[in-house]
Amino acid sequence: MHIVVGLIIAFALVAMFSRRKTRHCRWRMDRSKTQNGKTFYICMNCGASVFMEAEIPPQICHKP
Repeated sequence: MHIVVGLIIAFALVAMFSRRKTRHCRWRMDRSKTQNGKTFYICMNCGASVFMEAEIPPQICHKP
């Protein structure tokens, strides 16, 4: 029983702290600014913008 409770607590802690680097960024793709095969993304939360090779949003915050 103690092992199950410990695993649940460990899972909750990992879930809470695993996305700390993103600053709760909400990335939006802007296809009108795509250049040379790179997709443009802008964060609606912090205002950062970045060009990515693939059409997958960034996983970390790019705000300076």
